[in-house]
Amino acid sequence: MAAARELLDAEGPDALSMRRIAERVGIRAPSLYKHFPDKAAVEAGLQVQGMTRLAEELEAAAAEIGVEPPLLVLARAYRRHALASPHLYRITHGRPLARTALPEGLEDRAAAPLAHAAHGDIHIARSLWAFAHGMVVLELDGRFPPGADLDAAWRTGCDAFTQAIRDKPREDIA
Repeated sequence: MAAARELLDAEGPDALSMRRIAERVGIRAPSLYKHFPDKAAVEAGLQVQGMTRLAEELEAAAAEIGVEPPLLVLARAYRRHALASPHLYRITHGRPLARTALPEGLEDRAAAPLAHAAHGDIHIARSLWAFAHGMVVLELDGRFPPGADLDAAWRTGCDAFTQAIRDKPREDIA
């Protein structure tokens, strides 16, 4: 997995192949199949790494929430997470999630800080995640105009979600 991650970080998802990973560890490709049945298993392992890292970073951010709006703090952590390792982010969040390969509870753990900040409203939490994912992908793809104030765009989005949470009748929040 370490060799796969190094290859991913250095060259991106398209560079991942059983042959290239085997070369990195100094073995022949057929020997790698003793450890991983196929490339999908390697990608699933990388998704576990990415999801674990996201959970840890969001949990750390949640523990630091103070005066600033909680959604903004979590959104910044999500953005930092994606921009720090864009290839791992794309493998983890830009492809179908290998849920059966995830350790039990990991997906819920990664979602918990957002769900908590959304006062348990799963619809708001999912919408916030979709907003954050879309913003990050657009940033990674260089789709914003030069000089665009992305910090202001993130704040505006988080403010809108914060207002939606405030406006939600308490009995509607599950």
